[in-house]
Amino acid sequence: MALLDMAIRLAPDRVKAVTVDHGLRAEAAGEAEAVAAFCAEHGVPHTVLHWKGAAAEGNLMEAARHARYQLIADWAKGQGIDTVLLGHTKDDQSETFLMQLTRGAGVDGLSAMSDAFDVGGAKFIRPLLSVTRQELRHYLTDRNIAWADDPTNDNPKYARVRFRQAMPTLADLGLTHDALAKTVAAMQSGKDALDHYAAIEAARLVTIVDGDVVIPQHIQPAIPADIERRIWLAILMWIGGGTHTPRQSALDELAAAIADGRGHTVNGCQITIKYGAVRVTRELSAISGKRIASTETWDRRWRLNGPHEAGLEIAPLGEQGLRDCPDWRETRQPRHTLIASPAVWRQERLVSAPLAGFSNDWEAQIVTPFTVGKKVH
Repeated sequence: MALLDMAIRLAPDRVKAVTVDHGLRAEAAGEAEAVAAFCAEHGVPHTVLHWKGAAAEGNLMEAARHARYQLIADWAKGQGIDTVLLGHTKDDQSETFLMQLTRGAGVDGLSAMSDAFDVGGAKFIRPLLSVTRQELRHYLTDRNIAWADDPTNDNPKYARVRFRQAMPTLADLGLTHDALAKTVAAMQSGKDALDHYAAIEAARLVTIVDGDVVIPQHIQPAIPADIERRIWLAILMWIGGGTHTPRQSALDELAAAIADGRGHTVNGCQITIKYGAVRVTRELSAISGKRIASTETWDRRWRLNGPHEAGLEIAPLGEQGLRDCPDWRETRQPRHTLIASPAVWRQERLVSAPLAGFSNDWEAQIVTPFTVGKKVH
């Protein structure tokens, strides 16, 4: 509510508001109505999005967070909005740091929450990370604006809540929000330095070939393990995507396979080794059955440019499609690369496969460049 009021005061003609009802509390509908009334009073368009949270499995709070971001990103895209503001505070920063500390996190996990990140083409920004919740409550009280406290935020069933409730005791020991913020900033500085040198090494080692990544099997001269880890995380997330970076155990298995010269799959990526080079390709099974309109971005990275028409879709080329590309061998690209490449289809008829030598006036363009150290939420 504080962030909404600040945004309205700063740019009243450019604000739209969205509330996500996670379907977990009966009170949420009334809270959304209160937000809608506030927005109507200030001439701000307001939308309520719904998520069936009761059907979620596993870590409920984590599932709700990812669902919320994706719902909002899709809504923003439909509204022509490219920037979404989030109200996370210095308190959230402290709680996240402490939670990560108990998990044995390294520099990345202990560094600051991202002040900006992307989800589905929408840029999310956290402008209040230097402000405490109490300061926001004072702000709302001074402006006579009501707000709702989610009782979930006081339920000790959740680890974050337990850390929140422990903060007064930790503050008595010197672990105040300000003290933790300094440590978080120091961790962020260290992370930035590591990402900087990882990007330099990646520029030396990584080659992009038709959307695949090629990197030496044996890196010479050798580089620090953490720098190599960052490069591999960037490769796997760029090609395979997903909402989480691969676990260290998955990276260890990958390293063992590379050392032995064995093929491997991880994070939606297929790894092959030939002539001392490791090639990372999109795994066909990870995108099999997926279809989108030809005008949309394929698999977060590809844009297909050509004579778009209604009914044309992008889908993987696949084995059947490759048989309709008589010149595919002339591309000199591996078969497994081409069958996972994006192609244009009209129902079951292949219209174009730009990477497989069957362009038919279409071209495939990478629109999301490979980067090391990209921020995630």
